Amino acid sequence: MITYQRENSITVEAFTQLLINSTLAERRPITEPERIAQMLAHANLIVTARLNNKLIGIARSLTDFAFCTYMSDLAIDVEFQKQGIGKELIKQTTLAAPQAKLILLAAPKAVNYYPKIGMVHHNHCYILDDINTLKM
Repeated sequence: MITYQRENSITVEAFTQLLINSTLAERRPITEPERIAQMLAHANLIVTARLNNKLIGIARSLTDFAFCTYMSDLAIDVEFQKQGIGKELIKQTTLAAPQAKLILLAAPKAVNYYPKIGMVHHNHCYILDDINTLKM
């Protein structure tokens, strides 16, 4: 039976392994455990999916619990994808901050997933990857 819960701490090793198992590793700094540790330490809403205590899914977010929740990572082990785990992690995240709008950037492989579960595409997103590209 899969269990879902909010967790305050996840090990760097478990999170990194899940990123690898989910294919998100190609867009995350998995070779930099210090950055992974910071990512976990500063996320203030982490919802997990576990099977027999094994981490098989995670929704890692930053939220003010009132207006917005940014879901930075939604990672499901590929062995367990297409079973509703991602949808349940999203549901549990929104239940933790019910007044907040859920915002995320879709991974290229997941672009078609979010509209299927009722999320709306938004055209007004901007990303600054490198401070050196900021025009002053």
